[in-house]
Amino acid sequence: MLTSTAVCYLKRRVEKSPRVTAEELRKDLSDVGTEVSAQTIRRTLRNEGLHARTPRRTPLLSPKNKKSRLQYAKSHVDKPQKFWDSVLWTDETKLELFGPMDQRYVWRRKNKAYEEKNTLPTVKHGGGSIMLWGCFASAGTGKLQRVQGTMNSLQYQEILDDNVMQSVTNLRLGRRWTFQQDNDPKHTSKSTRAWLQIKGWNILEWPSQSPDLNPIENLWWDLKKAVAVRKPKNVTELEAVAHDEWAKIPVDRCKTLVSSYASRLIAVITVKGCCTKY
Repeated sequence: MLTSTAVCYLKRRVEKSPRVTAEELRKDLSDVGTEVSAQTIRRTLRNEGLHARTPRRTPLLSPKNKKSRLQYAKSHVDKPQKFWDSVLWTDETKLELFGPMDQRYVWRRKNKAYEEKNTLPTVKHGGGSIMLWGCFASAGTGKLQRVQGTMNSLQYQEILDDNVMQSVTNLRLGRRWTFQQDNDPKHTSKSTRAWLQIKGWNILEWPSQSPDLNPIENLWWDLKKAVAVRKPKNVTELEAVAHDEWAKIPVDRCKTLVSSYASRLIAVITVKGCCTKY
């Protein structure tokens, strides 16, 4: 049985250092003459509302990133829903045959998953795997295309040329649609900027390191779960299954993600530009 003083120490310790292990806490208490098991420590912390959880993987945000995210959210939060319904959201993702995520844990309270101390910063794009480019809008999923090899600016432009306008037409986005892309160097290179200028598309300004502001990330998660259930055996099957499952994503799912976009912006404003749960 731990004293109230020991319990208070444990709570302060894990609140300050969420990655501390139960074994390290046991040794801390042992050093001051309190002998308990790591299991007792885990149980005590659970009783105090602190549970060991896998830290959410989020982009590493610099002060500049946070400022630009906050500015983006504030300048777009009052946009009418009609505007967001006309946005073509785009992105690339890596789809793997295998590859379990490294498991680590942090001690945290309920609803505190996205506090910075409880997340694990990652850099974008880190068996066999494939890279996919895809797009969607409120009206449903657009085209999905495999990226061959290592994508450069020229291949990116070719992918856009082959897929964007067809998706805009299929999704009936109208003449006043908006193109969204992130700030990947291939997307913002001199040649791509010139190519986009010739196209004359309306480009949505975008803050760096902001996957949580792109609702297509939710669809990538849906896609990866659906593909994993089907257990493709090789990259050829992986690509075929990916296209099949992408086409199955319900229009209602797409509509819900876009109709709630203002909530993402409000969340960014609330946390002053830091990462959100989205």
